[in-house]
Amino acid sequence: MSISEPDRKFISDNIKKVKQDILTYSPYPSSVRLLAATKTVDAEKINFALECGVDLIAENRVNELREKFDSIQVEKSRIHFIGQLQKNKVKYIIDKVSMIHSVDNVSLAEEIDKQAKKHDLVMNILVEVNIGDEENKGGVKPELVLDYIKYISKLSNIKICGLMSIPPICGDDEKKYYFFSEINKIFIDISHKNVDNTNMEILSMGMSSDYREALKCGANIIRLGSTIFGQRIYPVKIESNN
Repeated sequence: MSISEPDRKFISDNIKKVKQDILTYSPYPSSVRLLAATKTVDAEKINFALECGVDLIAENRVNELREKFDSIQVEKSRIHFIGQLQKNKVKYIIDKVSMIHSVDNVSLAEEIDKQAKKHDLVMNILVEVNIGDEENKGGVKPELVLDYIKYISKLSNIKICGLMSIPPICGDDEKKYYFFSEINKIFIDISHKNVDNTNMEILSMGMSSDYREALKCGANIIRLGSTIFGQRIYPVKIESNN
């Protein structure tokens, strides 16, 4: 399936706009990577976005990643997984991605380590922080992040590369800045602790509704879906337990 000219222009123009926003809002624009969240997006559009300057792509559903994997024209090093990951699904993506975001419990970290060892690789991970302490959202409580990192840093087949977070939905810009600033404080504090097997290089935060505020607060990966591809209607899918 080919991409229509209007779709090409739409995607290309959106990426150019985001690249300009990175230059405008980030204090360190050369360190920022644009990650395209590609849930429900077909492989042709993903490949075109990569041609237009997207640095990374990411899926948040295991089955969808597996379905698209062979059609995506990019090396594995530029594919991340950003969704909540069930332990029994780790084995399906461990050899298909270069980083797993949203690692937030010991058993998941241990399973990633176990599956990475089977493939003789070290998997890069980000620890998810539940900065708003929301009951319906994954992530480690802010006050427990350092202890969690120290504990899982003992696992030899994972590499802790930084933090990711999805703050509460806020209509107030000041609240957005507050949450992003708090995440950045945790990020900086842990980076000064020199924890073994931990290289705090990546701060992944900011999505289509708040990436400009995230950039101002030091995000160096922003995860954008609708800002690049337009609004999408997500079909209801339930991941099986097999």
